[in-house]
Amino acid sequence: MRRASSFVIAVSALLGVCASSCDAASDGSTEQRSAAPKALVLEPCRIADPIGTSAITAECGTLRVPEDPARPDGRQIGLFVARVPAISRRKQPDPLFVIAGGPGMASSEFFASVAPAFARIQRNRDIVLVDQRGTGRSNALNCELVDEALWQAHEEVIAAEAERCLTALGTRADVKFYTTSIAVQDLERVRTAFGYERINLYGVSYGTRVAQHFVRRFPDRVRSIILDGVVPPEVALGPDLALHAEAALERILARCERAPECRERFGDPQRIYRELRAQLAEEPIEVVLPDPTTGEMRRLEFTELHLATALRLATYSADQASLLPLSLYMAQHDHDFVPLAAQFLLTSRSLEEQLAYGMHNAVVCTEDVPFFEVTDEDRARLAQTYLGTAAVDMLLTVCGSWPRGMMDPDLHAPLVSDVPALLLSGGDDPVTPPLYAEQAMKGLSNAVHVSLAGMGHGQVVAPCVDRVMAQFLEQAAPKKLDISCTQRVTPPPFFTSLAGPAP
Repeated sequence: MRRASSFVIAVSALLGVCASSCDAASDGSTEQRSAAPKALVLEPCRIADPIGTSAITAECGTLRVPEDPARPDGRQIGLFVARVPAISRRKQPDPLFVIAGGPGMASSEFFASVAPAFARIQRNRDIVLVDQRGTGRSNALNCELVDEALWQAHEEVIAAEAERCLTALGTRADVKFYTTSIAVQDLERVRTAFGYERINLYGVSYGTRVAQHFVRRFPDRVRSIILDGVVPPEVALGPDLALHAEAALERILARCERAPECRERFGDPQRIYRELRAQLAEEPIEVVLPDPTTGEMRRLEFTELHLATALRLATYSADQASLLPLSLYMAQHDHDFVPLAAQFLLTSRSLEEQLAYGMHNAVVCTEDVPFFEVTDEDRARLAQTYLGTAAVDMLLTVCGSWPRGMMDPDLHAPLVSDVPALLLSGGDDPVTPPLYAEQAMKGLSNAVHVSLAGMGHGQVVAPCVDRVMAQFLEQAAPKKLDISCTQRVTPPPFFTSLAGPAP
């Protein structure tokens, strides 16, 4: 679903049941299905971020693996693998595997977009990137969908588009085999192919689920883990995320009200937000603006759903959140919706370019949606948030016809491990709040949790976090980690005009 803007609000609410073939393993898991990996030949290459603004020199190759682990002689798919070699000739023997989020983002593209944050680590360690099956250059599960028409579509239209996507993918993939339980087996094949005895793992957002499940399946192969934007294994992402998103937005606007310059400029930003929501609920606003990526003039009927998407994606980043009070004020007070509309177009398009929605559906329709428990009381609470019930309803509709894939029975069991772990959270994260990391910490006996006040989703590029991660990997001793620099990290000041923050 490469261009499915109608699904942005749903997938941005996630990172982000077993098929009959799951019982092929005698212990109920997929672990016993792994076979010895074939040779992995690497050649010089360059990897780039989704929009091609940055590129990294690496060594790349393709590892052929069976799509269905129970049928090693069946259809094969290629896993795209890249290694960014350590700079030091006396490098450490254990590399860092970087696992992207989404679900649906390619690890190679994610790494290229944040590579400077890993520069300290690369001095002494190889960095290994595996595009998870169904993403990037690993048989990406992408579909073309009608775009703007789906914004106001009924459930029948959304369901039909999901089925059309599924039919198109069926010519080259069986989506039941693109889940977390099989992805960790792929990572183990890559580790074996390289000959690494043990590895370190960095996972962000949905990637933290993958990292934790790898620890569960292969505990003796993991030296340490970094979990950034933590999803506890027992959490099925979905219904609570609208509540977390609303709470994060309220904290951001309250922070503006506490800042003298922001309060003087905007007054009560939460009142402005509520009035704007009510206005758009009554009637959409027609906005004419230059497309932020092409410069061509566009006409957009800006609805409450567009506002929800703009708010959702803006709160992911503290930098984007610093623009929110100004954008909301200009729309509500000056009737100028161009900043909000431009933010919507820019951020939603970026998300669409990064995610393989077929793989996203394969994961959430197996690992999350089947575990939704939404009562009438829950729906009433969700209806009070800016996301409302739209995200949950869209996912339920899409997954109504999407087949459930292979899932280990213990995927959602709490992880109990003494593997050294560093957990990172943003105080204003709209997806994985710090309480999620605290929940995951209950089973991790050798871990430290760092929460950065006022920051959003994913801390890898936050100030000083690169030093903390490098020190953690060097020592693998969470209790001795110096995290004092993180206590001095503050979010950017709020813009009081288009020229920037107040002087």
